[in-house]
Amino acid sequence: MRPEEARPRLAALGFRPEDVDVLADHFLAAEARGQLGHGLSRIEWLETWETLETDARPVRLLAEPGYERWDGAGALGYLTLHTAVRAQLADPPARVRLVVCTRTFPTGALGYWVRMLAEGGLVGVLTATSPRRLASPSGGPPLAGTNPLALAIPSSDGSPVVADVSMGAVTHGDVLAGRARPEELVPFGGAQAHKAFALAVGLQLVVDALLPAEGFGAVLLVARPEADPVPALRDLAAGIRLPGSPARI
Repeated sequence: MRPEEARPRLAALGFRPEDVDVLADHFLAAEARGQLGHGLSRIEWLETWETLETDARPVRLLAEPGYERWDGAGALGYLTLHTAVRAQLADPPARVRLVVCTRTFPTGALGYWVRMLAEGGLVGVLTATSPRRLASPSGGPPLAGTNPLALAIPSSDGSPVVADVSMGAVTHGDVLAGRARPEELVPFGGAQAHKAFALAVGLQLVVDALLPAEGFGAVLLVARPEADPVPALRDLAAGIRLPGSPARI
């Protein structure tokens, strides 16, 4: 698919113009960063869905000083996270806030969402669940999703550090994009894969424990920074590329 096809094809699925922009921006940003499994191939994937609730809107069910709960209410997880993140930027926490999103799937490249927070001056930590695809390195049934963990830290130099790591050696998106085989969906790490599996299970249970009902969800921690550590780390790195920085050409 060519980039210029993204918006027309999303519009053809019935999404509202503002949602077309949110989705297209996400997919095109993934393409630009080489995350092809989260890029334009996802539009082709959405075109295979039997039903898409393109009129559904995420809802904020609960808002307390340190806690919010959102419900996807049938909207794509991309749109739920976009709405929840924009709400944090519009009304940042005094110090820290936990945001729990229920019925939130698919969630895309999580680094994209925490980068939005960091560019707005906030620290973000985000994880999300997906269908169970990772089995223990010792064998047995799949017990956890690929359950990525994304973190973003703002910087006064305008270039936040953004780390986004899936617990799988490949992602389901890589399989959808034809870049990996389904049997390659295992915890990353080779001989040390038990560590990635432990993180995948831990993240799965953190999200499951905080959701009020079964289903896929996301958990976001948002905080105001107390310091500005990135510039000093960048100086210490002496030219070494930090996570989330543009790739050298």
